[in-house]
Amino acid sequence: MKILTTILVLVLLLILARDRFFSFRAQSPADYKDSGPGFVLQEHLSGRLQSEGLIFGPKGKVTNSFVAEMVGEWDGDTGTLTENFTYSNGKTQQRKWYLQMDSASTFTATADDIVGEGKGVISGSTIKLSYLITLPEESGGHTLTATDWMYLTENGVIINKSEMRKYGIKVAELLATMHR
Repeated sequence: MKILTTILVLVLLLILARDRFFSFRAQSPADYKDSGPGFVLQEHLSGRLQSEGLIFGPKGKVTNSFVAEMVGEWDGDTGTLTENFTYSNGKTQQRKWYLQMDSASTFTATADDIVGEGKGVISGSTIKLSYLITLPEESGGHTLTATDWMYLTENGVIINKSEMRKYGIKVAELLATMHR
C-alpha cells in the first residue's frame, strides 16, 4: 500500500510539473523579447478588426465557435476595444475593454465582466494578458483565471490563445485570429 501511494504521488507530481513547466503556462514574455514584428498595442488593436475563434471545453473538444466585429480606438495611451461576438449557438455578447498603457511594455485592462484589473505585458511580437473573468449566469457565473497570449504574425494577423482555469484546473481554452 505504501509503494502504491508513493507511485501515485510521483505520478501526480509529474503531471503537475508537466503542466507548469512544459506547457502553455511555461512561456514568459522574456521568451519573445527579440521576436518581431514588434507588437504596438495602439497600432495593432486600432480601427476595425474581425475575429474568428473556437472555444474548447475541459475535455479538449470544441464547445462553441464565434465571430466578432471589433473596433479599437486610442487617445494617446488610453484606448478602448469594443468586441461584438456572435456565437455558433446563436447567443451574442458585447465586451468593451478599457486599456491604459503604463509604460512602453506594460498596460492594464478592465471590462464589465473582469474582476479588478487585467495586467498586460508586451514583449517583441507578443502580448500576455492575465485577468479574472466572471462568466455570465447562463454559463454558470463562475469566476475564472484567464491568461491570453496574442502573437503578431508577419502579415499583421494576430493569433490569440487563451486558457481559463478554476482552482488551477484548466476548464476552457480559446483559439482565435484577429485581422483587419
